[in-house]
Amino acid sequence: MARLAAFIVMLIPGLMAAGGIKFMRDTLFGKLISPFPFLWLQFVVGVIFFVIGFGFFAGFLLHRDRKNGKVAPRFQKK
Repeated sequence: MARLAAFIVMLIPGLMAAGGIKFMRDTLFGKLISPFPFLWLQFVVGVIFFVIGFGFFAGFLLHRDRKNGKVAPRFQKK
């Protein structure tokens, strides 16, 4: 059950990052999606979604690897 919960917790930021990539790609091809009035706003929201989703995922992996002692000495907590 705990693995399923962890999978769901990691699925949400992954989907968020994928949505951010889609928004940025659609902006580059000039396709405006309905909730956004401007292409530049769509791109900015895409960048924000991507950074938040990717950052959460990367932070989770770093935390897990620190706990298991699998990181380089410069990334270990002091």
